[in-house]
Amino acid sequence: MNDSSPQGILVCDKPQGLSSHAVVSRIRRWFGTRKVGHAGTLDPMATGVLVLGLGRGTKLLGHITGVSKTYDATIRLGAGTPTDDADSEPDLITDPAVLAAVADADIETGVAALRGPIDQVPSAVSAIKVDGKRSYARVRAGEDVVLEPRRVEIDRFDILETRRDLGAGHIDVDVVVDCSSGTYIRALARDLGADLGVHGHLTALRRTRVGPFDLGAAVTIPEDLDSPTPPLLPLAEAAAALLPTVSVDAAGAKALMQGKSLAGPWASGGEALASGAEVAVIGDGELVSVAEIRGDSSLKSRTAFAIGLA
Repeated sequence: MNDSSPQGILVCDKPQGLSSHAVVSRIRRWFGTRKVGHAGTLDPMATGVLVLGLGRGTKLLGHITGVSKTYDATIRLGAGTPTDDADSEPDLITDPAVLAAVADADIETGVAALRGPIDQVPSAVSAIKVDGKRSYARVRAGEDVVLEPRRVEIDRFDILETRRDLGAGHIDVDVVVDCSSGTYIRALARDLGADLGVHGHLTALRRTRVGPFDLGAAVTIPEDLDSPTPPLLPLAEAAAALLPTVSVDAAGAKALMQGKSLAGPWASGGEALASGAEVAVIGDGELVSVAEIRGDSSLKSRTAFAIGLA
């Protein structure tokens, strides 16, 4: 059985103004395939790394969604918006005298307080579902939505530059953030402003890294979708960047695809693999499956990628 449709991972540099769904639609047209998905939404205002899976690459997206991410952002202190970013007009304005009293040291202290593990309340205008309905849809319908806090990890939250324009009523703070999956950078902007007593929202956001995938590997989506398509990152290479790898021969690959277990113990890079570990199984240079190390040290396939073996 041969599958000539595109199979692999594409890292793209999402342009401003497009939703992640719109990017998926453009990639479908560009590559001439329907089976395309993405690993984690970027708001239309944001730019930067959006990882997409094509064909069997969509099966790998679940392993990409939960990885850590890096963002460059600009936080504007002095005003808040309903969406916590620049996609809506300010509805909370700080008194200029109060804003002028905020020193750089105060901003640094506020940023430091938001590093590490924190309980973050996501922005109400978000895609989180509440009783089966998107939170943003409930807000737009006039409902007062307050989401439950979520534990996230802010590994890095550093100030790059602070620019004051008190005449215009704001202080802009350029930052870089390394964080766990599920973190809302616009919620960090909102909370920093709230902690300083001056309101805050996000005016710029660029995602520069998703796990092992960064802007250096990203392609720009052309306006002319009849342009030649770039090569996709092979599934084996993408999986190896995300997970420990083990190699199997043709017989082992076929056995895994038939639902059988392969006796262990198993190791990757000279390190023994513990029970419960997820691994990328490679056979003849191809991704056979994402498998799990069982309690008896055997290997059992969880997600099959190879075709024509079972």
